[in-house]
Amino acid sequence: MARTALTGRSDLPSLAGGRTIIDSHCHLDMDDFAPDQAEVLGRATTAGVSAMITIGAGGPLEANDRAVALARTHPQVYATVGVHPHEASVVSDAVLGTIQGLAREPKVVAIGETGLDYHYDNSPRPQQRAAFARFIQLARTLTLPIVVHLRDADRDALEILRAERGSENGGVIHCFSGDAASARAYLDLDFHISFSGIVTFKNAEALREAARIVPADRLMVETDAPFLAPEPYRGRRNEPALVVRTAAVLAAVRGETLETVAERTCANTRRLFHLP
Repeated sequence: MARTALTGRSDLPSLAGGRTIIDSHCHLDMDDFAPDQAEVLGRATTAGVSAMITIGAGGPLEANDRAVALARTHPQVYATVGVHPHEASVVSDAVLGTIQGLAREPKVVAIGETGLDYHYDNSPRPQQRAAFARFIQLARTLTLPIVVHLRDADRDALEILRAERGSENGGVIHCFSGDAASARAYLDLDFHISFSGIVTFKNAEALREAARIVPADRLMVETDAPFLAPEPYRGRRNEPALVVRTAAVLAAVRGETLETVAERTCANTRRLFHLP
């Protein structure tokens, strides 16, 4: 489905008083941003987004190269590298070697996104589980955190995270869409929980309840751009500037100020990914 790009800056939310926020998960290398990438980055800066983590595992293996190149080029952009569970069937020793090499780049801050997606099952589940385990092992070898994608697979994911000692280097459950009980299970493993524009959707009350129980030092926020634009931008192309809107709703849900959520999520993201 085509997503309409935002134009201009007058209708975008922004942080006041020189405060900043981090978009902890976006896909800046995707073709959606090819026509106006510079403008997208400019709107993010204007909105108060001081850093963006672009995810290499957004498509074929070559997407990792594009993510790393973006991080090299733009001081406010950092990268992760990995293979999405949709593509888990391609994971081999050679692929893992390629990812390991890219992970040694100075601005690569995590392995991922990796995980399990039992909703679409684009790769067979046994291959997804095997790839997830191997990427956790790789992250431990490299002493990097992991960025975890999960959909309809909590039981198996928790089992693998425990078996492979995923909590040793920690990580984040990105675009969390579960309830409070599942959030607690990942918090018990010392993982961070990141909320996307889904938390603004009308039918997401169970997710908002989860957002209320996440400790302040485990909370993160993201766009997952170009996907999942928050209300009232839903259906348009998401972009990092709109992380401010998601953070504002997250703050209201938690009974906090936007400034507090921005400050805490910035600190948590910097600490987890060892950002300067």
